[in-house]
Amino acid sequence: MRPRRTVLIVDPSSETREVLRTALEGESTRVLEANRVDRGLEMVRAHRPHLVVLDLEMDAGSADDLAENFNAETEADETPMLLLGSARWLRRPRPAWQFVDKPYHYGPLIRKIEALLEGAADPPLRRCA
Repeated sequence: MRPRRTVLIVDPSSETREVLRTALEGESTRVLEANRVDRGLEMVRAHRPHLVVLDLEMDAGSADDLAENFNAETEADETPMLLLGSARWLRRPRPAWQFVDKPYHYGPLIRKIEALLEGAADPPLRRCA
C-alpha cells in the first residue's frame, strides 16, 4: 500500500484552494492549505509535504524572494515545487521548479499536480501530523 501523500497549497484565493482540495483530497492524498506566506512556511516546516503548490502573486514582496524562501525549506527533502505563474517573473528560476502559467484552467493544473505526485520518488516514510 502506497503511503499517503501530502500537498501544501499556498494561495490567497479561497476558491483555488477549495477546488484543488476537493479534486485532490482522498484516500491517497492529504491537502493542507495556507492563504498567507508565513503560514505556508510554518506548514512546510511542520508537515514536510510531498509537493508544494505556490502562487507567485502572494503579497509578500518579489516572486524571487517568495520562491527562494520556500525553496530553502523544501530543498533538503527534494520536495517538488509547482509555481503558479510564469518563470519570466523570476530572475533566478531553478531547473527543478515546475510552472503553470496564469491564467490557468483547473483541469490541467490538477493533472499536473497528480503527475508530480506520481512521478516523485518514494521518500522515506514521513511522520504524518
